[in-house]
Amino acid sequence: MDIAGLSAGMSQMNVGVQVSLSVAKMAMDTVEQSSEMMNEMMRNMETSVNPNLGSNINIRI
Repeated sequence: MDIAGLSAGMSQMNVGVQVSLSVAKMAMDTVEQSSEMMNEMMRNMETSVNPNLGSNINIRI
């Protein structure tokens, strides 16, 4: 067995795994930012469509 070759192969595999994890984390961050922006847009759209929503309560006594 070639120990040096095995070590180099394991090192390359480790780098590949680290790169894959970094890309996955970046993708997760992008999705999280997009979902936060979407939620904010939905909240703003609700108030623009129904600006008086929730401002009055009808009560009979």
